[in-house]
Amino acid sequence: MIQESQNKFAPILRIVESALILGTLVGSCLLVSGSCNENALMVGLAAVVLYLLLAEPSSLYGSWRGAPLKDELLRCTWVWISSSMVLAFILQTFLPGAELPRNLFLVWVGTDLVGLLAWRASFRFLVGRFRNRGRNRARVAIAPADLMGLEVGKTIEAMPDSGLDVAGWFDDRNPEGDREPSVPKDMILGDLEELVARTREGEFQRVYLAFPLSATERTRFLIQRLADTTASVYLVPDFFTFNLVNSRMLHLGNLTAISVFELPYSETDWYVKRTFDILFSLGFLAVFGIPMLAIAAAVKLTSPGPAIFKQKRYGLSGQPIEVWKFRSMRTQDNGPVVKQATKGDPRITPLGAFLRKSSIDEFPQFINVLQGSMSIVGPRPHAIAHNEEYRRKIHGYMLRHKVKPGITGWAQVHGWRGETETLDKMEQRVKYDIDYLRRWSLWLDLKICFLTAWQLVFKRDNVY
Repeated sequence: MIQESQNKFAPILRIVESALILGTLVGSCLLVSGSCNENALMVGLAAVVLYLLLAEPSSLYGSWRGAPLKDELLRCTWVWISSSMVLAFILQTFLPGAELPRNLFLVWVGTDLVGLLAWRASFRFLVGRFRNRGRNRARVAIAPADLMGLEVGKTIEAMPDSGLDVAGWFDDRNPEGDREPSVPKDMILGDLEELVARTREGEFQRVYLAFPLSATERTRFLIQRLADTTASVYLVPDFFTFNLVNSRMLHLGNLTAISVFELPYSETDWYVKRTFDILFSLGFLAVFGIPMLAIAAAVKLTSPGPAIFKQKRYGLSGQPIEVWKFRSMRTQDNGPVVKQATKGDPRITPLGAFLRKSSIDEFPQFINVLQGSMSIVGPRPHAIAHNEEYRRKIHGYMLRHKVKPGITGWAQVHGWRGETETLDKMEQRVKYDIDYLRRWSLWLDLKICFLTAWQLVFKRDNVY
């Protein structure tokens, strides 16, 4: 949710955080050098000024009703680190005589960051307790009483510490028409005219408008009417009808645009994920490299054909890649028609059955990861023939290719691996693949790796 510009607690935050910056500097001086001189105090005052200047455009002192604590802590970290870097540059470039010793400066910056984050988290907790006792609360009205409006209400009710109370919903439509039946009837307080009238009387401090994009004119008219009130008005467009992936606001010249389908990570995140892929693959191959050579020899000796089967599949941005596997079948299907393996499939060799059941046949894909065509974690790549079939049948199927395919994935650890003999099974796999794009983090990748290892050891599934 969007933050309000005003925060009644902003003066307290400014005073305490200024004191923290100076206090941690004095403490760091006493710890490192045993004394604190006037020069250090002047540096501390300069840091306070820089911090307060950068905090304003970062909305660090804006209202946090409905905003996650994580976002506030990240902004606080960015403001303090940026202030410290600017201060260090100024001192080194223009005032070298006033520069603090490097070890003292680093101790101070680190100590103060911990103090600021601990203070912010503690203050949020105290304000939450204060609001839970009925203080500093705001009444909220929502329109319309549809599925999105209901979602807004549920979201607010799930955040009791925000100090927001849902007074009710307003809707012009017939009660037997398109209203969401899950909205309690006694919570529907009237039509939109009544919403405007009661907001003018000061009954609501916030109004959330959750109309679909098709109701642009209706939304504009209502905003014009609510402009004659003192309430804070928020738009919550129903973008969920578009199956958004990592949506965010961005600027296009003087225009504002909203991304509908976007990469799940930033450029920095990409480097983090790539570093993880390389280190994990090198470690895996260092341990299993020699056993893999023995497996390749066994495949070659037990059935005619190459040890490694290379199949064309779609990778990042839908570009064809070659995925490596230990050959487990007597045939090497790689054309416009590829039949999935089934239970008791006569094409599977005796050794291949073991390799597939244990997933050892996938081990050569760690070489694909080092080559850069795959990742450790991501949506599993499908044969091109299957891709062309399912992209026509499943809405959003190709969104899986916004990232590199993986050796394992979010769908696989939820049991959606192996044969997909029905469309419903593939739809479930794609559902989890897209959910992975929305939720990506390095911690999620590590969790998936752990769950994959656990399932390989302790769980059987429908892999043939």
